[in-house]
This record gives sequence, structure tokens and C-alpha cells, in this order.
Amino acid sequence: MSARDQIQSIRDEFARSLASVQSSSQVDEIRTKFLGRKSPLTTVLRGVKDLPPDEKREIGKLANELRLEIEEKLSAVENTRGVKTPDAAHFDYTLPGRVRKVGRIHPITRTIQDICRIFFGMGFEVAVGPDIETDYYNFEALNIPKDHPARDMQDTFYVTDNVILRTHTSPVQIRTMESQQPPVRIIAPGKCYRNEAISARSNIVFHQVEGLYVDQGVTFADLKGVLSGFVKEYFGPDTKMKLRASFFPFTEPSAELDITCFRCGAKGCPLCKRTGWLEILGCGMVDPAVFEYVGYDSERYTGYAFGMGIERICMLKHRIDDIRRFYENDLRLLEQFL
Repeated sequence: MSARDQIQSIRDEFARSLASVQSSSQVDEIRTKFLGRKSPLTTVLRGVKDLPPDEKREIGKLANELRLEIEEKLSAVENTRGVKTPDAAHFDYTLPGRVRKVGRIHPITRTIQDICRIFFGMGFEVAVGPDIETDYYNFEALNIPKDHPARDMQDTFYVTDNVILRTHTSPVQIRTMESQQPPVRIIAPGKCYRNEAISARSNIVFHQVEGLYVDQGVTFADLKGVLSGFVKEYFGPDTKMKLRASFFPFTEPSAELDITCFRCGAKGCPLCKRTGWLEILGCGMVDPAVFEYVGYDSERYTGYAFGMGIERICMLKHRIDDIRRFYENDLRLLEQFL
């Protein structure tokens, strides 16, 4: 059979197949049969190169025209008969439409974005580090040697004797300072892991945002100014704050930051335990011992650091009473966040 007769035979067979189409699956079968890699038409197109020169142009043109014709007719059938629809007489036009649910950004992710946006405006950059850390970066380089009692403050997941799941995002500070000289101005958002009992206030997986600024002449007043700007931007311009003396092995002096309770207006309520104040983060000036681990001259440089729990910040701002709500994928909660 000549190539011209083959093309006509394929056209006739396609017409018969198309006439019996009843569903979209049959359209797919016909497309594969007549346009697939093993279809007769593909075989004809591949054989064009072996035809005499005077036939190549004619057969190639006819074969390509048939290929386009098949595609157009199949597309037309898909738009009309490809999927059967109910008879108009039996279709209830009063039924409500089907609304596609649009995905939302998770409240934890949104909180991290909002916090990062505020600190971006103050000149901070984002730094990241591994979730699986060594004992050196998670503890020792942060002035927490193996026999230090501060290790008891953080129940740790150990992979091996020297490899752990990081208990805070502070190791990112060490890795950043090792890789660059001052000035350093970073925030480090990320997941943390602690072997704690799961309750309304604690979970084994949570998020933190760590902040670090190191340069010449950095003072505690600079730290207070940055935190004041963050509090007023995130919680509102009328929010007041205070710093309480505290202890962290890697900062000296250390403090915890309290803000006025936005639920009761600092008058006292169950959220603030009747005190009128809410604790939101820990902070302080970087201990000179930490600078020794990263090779910074503590006589020349000073710096401050702070860290906050993302879940706690989100719970306070949006009045969520249980940290487990963030991990239940309950649409009733998630749909409240745009």
C-alpha cells in the first residue's frame, strides 16, 4: 500500500472511531491510537525521509494535515460530547454553586513572616542553620560546658553522644560569627526540639527567632531600642514594655522582656495571671566568653542577642489557648488567618 493510501486509510478509520465516542476516556484512547508513538500515522511520518525526493513534500504535507485534523476534531469532541451532562430537564438550577476552598498561610508561618518583616526594616538579615547540631554548637560554644547546670534547663534529644536535635536557634549565631567578621546583624528563624511533655503550653517541636547584632560600641541601650521598636510595631503603639533581670549562659547581663497585657489593658486577667504583664522573650549582651569561641576580640567588639518563641508570640497575639492547635490541621482555626 502506498503512503498516500495509508494516510487515507487512517483518516477513514479515525472517522469511524470518532463517531462512537461517548466519554472523555474514549477520547484519550483514540488520541493514543492515532497520535501515539506507535500509531500508523507516526510510522508514516517517520518513513517520509526514505521516500523519493518528489514524494517527500507531498506525503509529509498530507500526513501533517491529517495529524492537525485529528487533534482539532478530538479537542472539539472533548468540549461537547467528551463528558456527558445531565439532561436539562433534570438539572436543578437552584442548587448552590461549588466553591473551591483557597489555601491559607499557616499562622506560625505568618507570624515568622511578620517578625522577619519588622526586623528587615531595622537592617537585619536572615541566617539559617541545620536542625541536627553538634554538642559544640548547641552548648559548648554558647558558654555551656558539659558539666554546666544550665544544660538541665533544656531536655535534649540525642542522636549520638555528640549529635543532637538543636534545642534553640542560638547555634546559628555561632556559625554566622565563625563565617564572617563584624558587623553582624542577623535574625535566625527555625524549628527547635526538646524532650518535654506535650501540653497546652509546651511541645517537643516548636519555633524560635533568634537575633544577634555585633559591632563596635553596641550597648544595652541599642538592644532596648530595637526591642521597643519591635513591640510597638507588632503588638501596637500603646504597648508598654519592661526588662527584668534574668540569667542565660551566653549573655551577660541578661534580661527577660515583658509587655503590657493587651487583653485586659494591664489591669489583670487570667491570660497575664492577674499581673498585667506578659513575658515574650529573653535577651542580653553577648558574653565575652562566646566571642572567644568564634575568634572575636571582646575588647573591641560588643553585641546583643535575643530569642523569642514563635508559638508563644502567636498564641498571645491571636488569643489561642493551646499550642497543640497549631499542629491539628483543624480548618476551623486555620480559616481564620488570611
